[in-house]
Amino acid sequence: MEHAALPVEEIPTPPATGGGENVAAEETVATEPTAPSLTPPTEPVKKREGKVDITPKGEIRFYATGRRKEAIARVWLIPGGTGQIVVNGRPLLDYVTRISLYEEAIAPLRATNTLGMFDVRATVRGGGLHGQAGALCHGIARALVVWNEELRPILRRHGLLTRDPRAKERKKYGRKRARRGFQFRKR
Repeated sequence: MEHAALPVEEIPTPPATGGGENVAAEETVATEPTAPSLTPPTEPVKKREGKVDITPKGEIRFYATGRRKEAIARVWLIPGGTGQIVVNGRPLLDYVTRISLYEEAIAPLRATNTLGMFDVRATVRGGGLHGQAGALCHGIARALVVWNEELRPILRRHGLLTRDPRAKERKKYGRKRARRGFQFRKR
C-alpha cells in the first residue's frame, strides 16, 4: 500500500497564536530548562570539614574526623580544658605506648601553640596503632581549623591537613601477597 505525498500547499500548519488564545502554551515553551551556565557561582561552595555543637553540660565542642590507612578517628576539641587527651576512654600516653606515636598525634597542637588549651576527646576505630595515631593527628588538625580558620595556613604548611592516601595494596592472584611471588622451586 503506497502513500501519496501531499503537495506542500496541503500540509496542515499549526494555528497562529494571535490575540491571546494560546498564551499559556507559549509560556511553557519559554520556561523549559536550559543547559547550565559555565560561569562559576558568585558565592564559593565550601566543603564542611567539621561542626560545632554544645553538650548537655553546656560546653562547646569542635568536631572533625581524621583518617589514615584503615583507621578513622572522631575528634572533639573542648576549649578551656586542662589539656588532657583521652582516646577511647584512656589517656593518650596509655593508649599509644610509644613516644613517637604520641608526638605524631599531638603534632597539630604543637605546630599551632595550642597544647594545653583544649581537652581532646577521641574515639578511634580500625587499623593499627600507627594508623590510629595518624588518624588522630589528622582529626585534631581539622578540628583546630573548625575552631579557628586562621590556623589553616600553618597546619597546611606542616602538611597536617592533607589526608595521607597511602593504603595497603590488594593481594593479586598468582602471588603470595600484593607483589611477593611464591617461593621458587627448581626441582
